[in-house]
Amino acid sequence: MNIDIKKIFTSVKEYALVTVGILMYVIGWDVFLIPNNLIGGGVTGIGSIVQYATGGLIKVGYTYFAINLILLIIALRTLGKGFGGKTVFAILIASVGLTAFQSIIPKDIIQALAIDNGKLMSTIMGGVFSGVGIGLCISQGGSTGGTDIVALVVNKYRGVSPGRMILWMDVFIILSSFLVPSYTADGALMPWTEKLTTVIYAFVLTAITSTVLDLYLSGSKQSVQLFILSRKYAEIADAITHDLHRGVTVLNGKGWYSKQDTEVLMVLTRKSDLNILLKYVKTIDPDAFLSVASVTGVYGKGFETIKLASRQKRS
Repeated sequence: MNIDIKKIFTSVKEYALVTVGILMYVIGWDVFLIPNNLIGGGVTGIGSIVQYATGGLIKVGYTYFAINLILLIIALRTLGKGFGGKTVFAILIASVGLTAFQSIIPKDIIQALAIDNGKLMSTIMGGVFSGVGIGLCISQGGSTGGTDIVALVVNKYRGVSPGRMILWMDVFIILSSFLVPSYTADGALMPWTEKLTTVIYAFVLTAITSTVLDLYLSGSKQSVQLFILSRKYAEIADAITHDLHRGVTVLNGKGWYSKQDTEVLMVLTRKSDLNILLKYVKTIDPDAFLSVASVTGVYGKGFETIKLASRQKRS
């Protein structure tokens, strides 16, 4: 029963963080980017182009939901049913937010935060909010869908790098805005000179979002290695395994000063979980000796995976 409660609590926490991440992503678009008629890559970028082309009649959220619905059906058929409930949840929240928040957020707040500060600052702020929001969502096992799904499907059959695939799709989406007329909120047709600067801002936005996303994920996924020496090593190992759900390796050692045999616990965990683990060990044995070191990469169950590109044999 206790284990079930912890699983429920963990699941609720993960979905709550996914929600926070998606809301940050939505705020980045609805507060900073859309009011300035800015565009970007991905499905949201397509949605923004459609909204500007229709004079605001078809909101970003509608296009975002329709395209992602099609992509999700394709993903479920090709990648399997375990593709991800959090991704479906994130897409639903984002679809509602990208539509509703444009009417809910007060105009004076948007004017003060975005329009008065200019397009460059709005591009930077929108990129930061989007990058952190996507990173928070991904770190909890979710995804904003869109071009990510296309890249995963193509990668399964062709072995093309997902990152490169997403990059080229974003470039195509941004450049395609030249072919579609854009109207401002007051109904004025955007001149081609302004569309040119909008495309430049879109590439800047893509670079900022990618950089912030990488910085966030590299920090949240950083791992540490612990060595624990304690007379209560068995009790600590059981607690870490059963309560914290982390693997423990028991190493045989010998104290050279005391010439006594001892057991050393080795634990690999996320840096974000370090404080909880340290406090847990100290509650069991306040005199435990611990050594903590950062590691550059951990691959295996519970951590990162090494993906090998499939090579097609030529006949």
